[in-house]
Amino acid sequence: MGYPSLRACVADLQRAGQLVRIDDEIDPHLEAAEIQRRVYHAKGPAILFTRVKGCRFPMVSNLFGTLDRTRFLFRDMLDAVRHLVELKVDPANFWKNPWRYRDVPRTLWFLRPKFVRSGPILEATTTIGELPQLVSWPNDGGAFITLPQAYTEDADRPGWRHSNLGMYRVQLSGGQYQADRQIGLHYQIHRGIGVHHAAALRKGVPFRVSIFVGGPPALTLSAVMPLPEGMPELTFAGALGGRRVRLIDQPGGMLAADADFCITGTVDPNLQLPEGPFGDHLGYYSLAHPFPVLNVDKVYHRKDAIWPFTVVGRPPQEDTSFGAIIHEITGPIIPTVVHGIHAVHAVDAAGVHPLLLAIGSERYVPYAPRRKPQELLTSANALFGQGQLSLAKYLLMIAKEDAPDLDIHDIPRFFQHLLERIDWTSDVHFQTSTTIDTLDYSGSGLNEGSKVVLAAVGPPRRVLPTELPRGLRLPDGFGEPRIAMPGVLVVQAPPYLASQERKRLEESEPAISAFIGAHGPSDAINTFPLIVLADDAEFAARTLNNFLWVTFTRSNPAADIAGIGAFTWQKHWGCHGSLIIDARIKPHHAPPLVEDADVTRRVDALAAPGRALHGII
Repeated sequence: MGYPSLRACVADLQRAGQLVRIDDEIDPHLEAAEIQRRVYHAKGPAILFTRVKGCRFPMVSNLFGTLDRTRFLFRDMLDAVRHLVELKVDPANFWKNPWRYRDVPRTLWFLRPKFVRSGPILEATTTIGELPQLVSWPNDGGAFITLPQAYTEDADRPGWRHSNLGMYRVQLSGGQYQADRQIGLHYQIHRGIGVHHAAALRKGVPFRVSIFVGGPPALTLSAVMPLPEGMPELTFAGALGGRRVRLIDQPGGMLAADADFCITGTVDPNLQLPEGPFGDHLGYYSLAHPFPVLNVDKVYHRKDAIWPFTVVGRPPQEDTSFGAIIHEITGPIIPTVVHGIHAVHAVDAAGVHPLLLAIGSERYVPYAPRRKPQELLTSANALFGQGQLSLAKYLLMIAKEDAPDLDIHDIPRFFQHLLERIDWTSDVHFQTSTTIDTLDYSGSGLNEGSKVVLAAVGPPRRVLPTELPRGLRLPDGFGEPRIAMPGVLVVQAPPYLASQERKRLEESEPAISAFIGAHGPSDAINTFPLIVLADDAEFAARTLNNFLWVTFTRSNPAADIAGIGAFTWQKHWGCHGSLIIDARIKPHHAPPLVEDADVTRRVDALAAPGRALHGII
């Protein structure tokens, strides 16, 4: 059976040799986060910090640091949950092999929460200031909870059946918040908590929020599950955890009986305060913006409480395992949600939302002499209407009929397949002046930007070059050409030149104009279907992860896609030569995340012989 508590999980990992203790005093200001990043990238164990500077609660990180360890945590129930998903996809599977689904009836029992009058969470209370004040990056605006589970209910349909359990940033200190009385809530516009907040405002009733921290690991994973609207995450947590989630329904808000901590409060309907800045999953700082404020009523904790945390930063980070296990569990459901789609992959290395790959069907007009994306475009619009997928900025699509065995997680092969086939004169489709990820600063404003669909079908139309062509010439100021992958050329360009007058006149940025003006559609450079302009070509092309991060986090499709031999016909944009993505840093972008050098040296010392992290980082 699953773990009844976080402490039981920690003890099990220690027995299995998958957790180490650090008994040195560790500062939650930057040092703990630096250790977590280093241990994660070394594929190391979970870390229990037993002495936290300025705080009486121990902390634990890297619980989900590898996919194998994530599977280990849920080993008792993963097969049962997969069986539930299979029956959701096709109920007839039960009659084909009833014995395979013998674990389903018991799992169904775990879906319903169990209401109790007391539990470990009621053993003690504390204050916000006494919680671990974790700060991950030098320019963070304060401490925040990195693994919260925010529980809310729908004012129109009260009760757990229409509840939402989501992972949203919760700022504990800094900024303009009143110490111990106010904390900040940062949630993105498409999330369930936003729907509940709007309903409470419309009805004029208090909007209560309970924030659980810790507890059985199934609660943490369930808070990030992309479940269908109306399906409460608490049910999934019960199934995955192998036991009914125990709840205590208090007048001040719902409590998870087995959580380690629970903060209850009410959102002030008349107040927003600047939240942030904070390092975020795109690898940059999300800047300070007004967000809702939670007036804190109480902070509960169990006597043996442990504070779990992770670090949010440029991927891959620990939350990469969340995405991997979610795909394993829910992947088979995708074709039932968007017909014609066989697989999707939100690319972690590109910051998740900026780049979405999809494999669909192209069955429209099968007798046509030349196939072109048609059904794929219908499916693309459907994907843009699905929950978190609606935040995708670049959507790249291919047809399963053209490569039945292509693995969507094989990114180089996916790019090669698409670039061999795509026709830049017809296969680029923009959505302008629309919504993008709140945390993405490549667009025209907060939540504002554009999207593009690049869809390719049919036989290959070109051979992708793997070497620089003879006679390659670049205009003045451009240089250091590098091949990132077959058919993809990265060129170092002059720094981006901002101009208010240029924006007003909607003219091209000077370097882009110079680059395009120096090349015609017949020039050798056009053997590369995709050209990326970067501030540092060597860095951008050094690894696949660097290429994905630079290209798709630093560009806004409608503003930063150009092309050699570009044209507009009936409001459709295309180009006869290479497609160009301007992935340089622009003045409106948020700054990238950089570690503190002094903290790095302190962590280096912990890796010396005889110290706690020797042989781990």
